[in-house]
Amino acid sequence: MNLPFPNQLIEALKNATHIAVLTGAGISAESGVPTFREAQTGLWAQYDPQELATPQAFRRNPKLVWEWYAWRRELVAKAEPNPGHLALVALESKVPQFTLITQNVDGLHERAGSQAIIELHGNIMRTKCFENGRLVNSWPATNDVPPHCPHCGGMLRPDVVWFGESLPYEALETAVASTQTCDIFFSIGTSALVQPAASLPIKAIQAGAITVEINPQPTPLTTHVDYALTGSAGSVLPALVAAAFPPA
Repeated sequence: MNLPFPNQLIEALKNATHIAVLTGAGISAESGVPTFREAQTGLWAQYDPQELATPQAFRRNPKLVWEWYAWRRELVAKAEPNPGHLALVALESKVPQFTLITQNVDGLHERAGSQAIIELHGNIMRTKCFENGRLVNSWPATNDVPPHCPHCGGMLRPDVVWFGESLPYEALETAVASTQTCDIFFSIGTSALVQPAASLPIKAIQAGAITVEINPQPTPLTTHVDYALTGSAGSVLPALVAAAFPPA
């Protein structure tokens, strides 16, 4: 995409000392990862995802919830980072401080090579104990579904934030601090509706950061940012990074 990016934005990127980025489902959708509601296809079409992604649903039917997430893991495992993910890796290498805050649980930013990642909603590829929250990397092979924690015997669950659960305190605190101290804040591929992540761009605006939104469609944030770039992350981001930091 050959966009006429504003000179002020290009110069701001060149001179930035700290860039913070918030990403949402849009950037993952470009890699073929279905959004939360789009994942309800085939055998799962009869279920409301909000009825599966809760602690109460897991207590009620742990086998069903575990198998749903196992299916979603398979979808994620087949996806590859796209040019939007890779452009963020390139941007990270160009500035002294870079913070990537994501609402996505697919781990694609990490696979792309991003370093400073704050996962607000966890990571579907990780597993933890339902009883005490301890991360578990391996467990004895059994026919149990879900498997059990090798440390305490509790049921294992995906390390994601379910409806009704709080975001990881440290992750949220770090995200807020980064938002309030960055020079430039990007909101990319997010609806700007899901709290508390939706409040981060507002905090950046209040702190005086230059704010940029990249999204194919307008959101409640669009009229409040300094620069609203219409398009997909996979097309806009590589062009923007190349414009600010031309290849040698």
